[in-house]
Amino acid sequence: QVQLVESGGGLVQAGGSLRLSCAASGRTFSSNAMGWFRQAPGKEREFVAAINRSGGSTYYGDSVKGRFTISRDNAKNTVYLQMNSLKPEDTAVYYCAASRYYSISYYYSNYNYWGQGTQVTVSS
Repeated sequence: QVQLVESGGGLVQAGGSLRLSCAASGRTFSSNAMGWFRQAPGKEREFVAAINRSGGSTYYGDSVKGRFTISRDNAKNTVYLQMNSLKPEDTAVYYCAASRYYSISYYYSNYNYWGQGTQVTVSS
């Protein structure tokens, strides 16, 4: 079992920044890739970013590329999402997820543990 707890969400003006954190407990954190997804009201869950188990490889969704950065600290069992140049369309609940595998994936079905989500609201 893996427990994931997100934090760092909130209300920010367009152009601002937020840093999300996801603290993991349970099985060995460094064994698997991690990802961030988001879901806006009335929309499907969307892939945001993923990072492999070592942190040496990352992948981003097209809508956040160049603005968001995913990273991880295996010593702290934590994965981060630095979000810069935020836009109103970034408003969503952001979810941290642990993959079944050690390599990066943007497929929702490859993630078998999920946090409860943290709300990010970007005002115009």
